This record gives sequence, structure tokens and C-alpha cells, in this order.
Amino acid sequence: MTTSPGAAQPTPTPAPEQKDHGRAGRDLRAAVTSAVLLLAMIGGSLFFAKTAFVVVVAGAVVVAIWELHRGLEAKGIDIPEQPLMVGGVVMVGVAYFWGAPALVTATAVSALVIMLWLLRRGVDGFVQNATAAVFTLIYVPFLGSFVALLLAEGGDWKSTDHLDDGVKGICAFILLTIASDIGGYIAGVLFGKHPMAPVISPKKSWEGFAGSATACVGAGIGLMAWLDGDWWVGVLLGLIAVVMATLGDLVESVMKRDLGIKDMSQIIPGHGGLMDRLDSLLATIAPIWLVLHYLVFN
Repeated sequence: MTTSPGAAQPTPTPAPEQKDHGRAGRDLRAAVTSAVLLLAMIGGSLFFAKTAFVVVVAGAVVVAIWELHRGLEAKGIDIPEQPLMVGGVVMVGVAYFWGAPALVTATAVSALVIMLWLLRRGVDGFVQNATAAVFTLIYVPFLGSFVALLLAEGGDWKSTDHLDDGVKGICAFILLTIASDIGGYIAGVLFGKHPMAPVISPKKSWEGFAGSATACVGAGIGLMAWLDGDWWVGVLLGLIAVVMATLGDLVESVMKRDLGIKDMSQIIPGHGGLMDRLDSLLATIAPIWLVLHYLVFN
């Protein structure tokens, strides 16, 4: 269709307005609201019953596997959701009720079942999908199961003690990760000038890392006073937390850049996907469990 020179020109449709969230890079109000709700759910389940918290962990594993499956599909990688989800739930459960040896066995069996499951699809893509599936198995349910191992430090799962060693350990683990996030956020927004890894995560700065380290070490020392541990263990915990949390965040950023996606999903307002919040937690939980198990609770 043509228009005459004097005819009114159609008004172009304006592009959707993009919200500017400043140097934070996200909607702070939505992020804080979501974080408060998540913490309330975690705290409520811990207070109600330790097994309720195990259910929450298992549910998080299922959602995280769904998100990874969704993200990997962007590269044509198709991991088998069903055996991964079932295996992940079983791994979390056996870790809590029967400990680390049972977790290792459940992980090995789950990996074998996944490979057998993929055999039904034939030859094409087997190595790619099997490799990605086993990676997902280790990255999400195996590392996530260390939360169950830490919770089990309190002893008998039938215990009515709402503040035993296991619950204290979970609280310490969460508070250390929160300290890392808050310290890094404040220092990064106020002082961040030197990018840590500009290609991978442009907003992450060395000043933010220093803020995370300061907050984590301070939180670690304070937590040792609560857990009746030595101050130097708190320093060790803080340093481990900041290094592993930063590593976890960078690994997640690399994965998303490789897959060509911004967030794993949009199920948590202000945060993106659940995996976008679990990246630091999954990276820190195993070494934190190791330190607390051998240097504090035993």
C-alpha cells in the first residue's frame, strides 16, 4: 500500500520502555520482597519440622533441574528430566536419613539409570545428552544434598529440638551466603570500579569481592561465638564462603552466556530463576559442611 505525499504518516508503535535499575542491575524492591518470602518459607519449615525443610530442599532440586533442562535446550541439549528429578529427590532423602555413604551410592545408581534411560533414544546425541545429564546430577542434586547432610548433624530426625546442631549449621550456611551477597552488593554499588571478569560478569568488581570478604569473615567470627567454635574457624568459614560463592556466581554466568540466555527462568521476581539464586549456595555448601562437621560439631 502506498500513500500520497500529503497524507498523514502512520504513527510508529513505540518500543517497550526498559526499566533502568541502576548499577544494581535488577529491581531492588522486587528482589528484597522475594528474598524475604523465601527466607520466611525456609525459616518456617525449619521451625515446623526438619523433615519439612528436607521437602523444601527436594522441591528446589526439582525446580532447578527443570530450569537447567530449559536452558540447555537453547543449545539443542536434551537431558532426561524424569530420572534426574526422581534421582535428585532420592539423593536428598537418603543423604538426610542415612548419611554420606548412602548419598554416594544413590548418586552412582542415578547416573547409571540416566544413561540407561538415554539408550532408549538411540545413538544420536547420546554422549552430549548423557554428559550434560551427569553434569546436572552432580551440580544440582549431589551438591544440594549436602544441605541435607548438614541438617542431619542434629542427630535423630525425630528430635523435637528446634535449634540443634543441624539447624544451627543451616542457619550459619544461609547467613554466610547472605553476608557475601549483601557485602558484595553494597561495596560494588558504592565503590565498584575495577571489573573482576568483564567478559563473564561485567557488574562484578574487585571492590565488591572485598566487601563480600569483609562481611563473610565478620559473619563467620560472629557465628563461631554462637556455635561455640574457635574464632579462626570463623575466619576460615568466611574466606571459604566468599571464594566459593564468587566462583559459583561466575560459573553460572559462564553457563548462561554459553547458552545465550539472560536468566534460567523468571519464576522469582527480581532474581530471575531459582538457579540464579542457588549458584552461590550450591558452590559453598559442601566445603562449609566439611568445616562444620570436622571442626565445630565433632
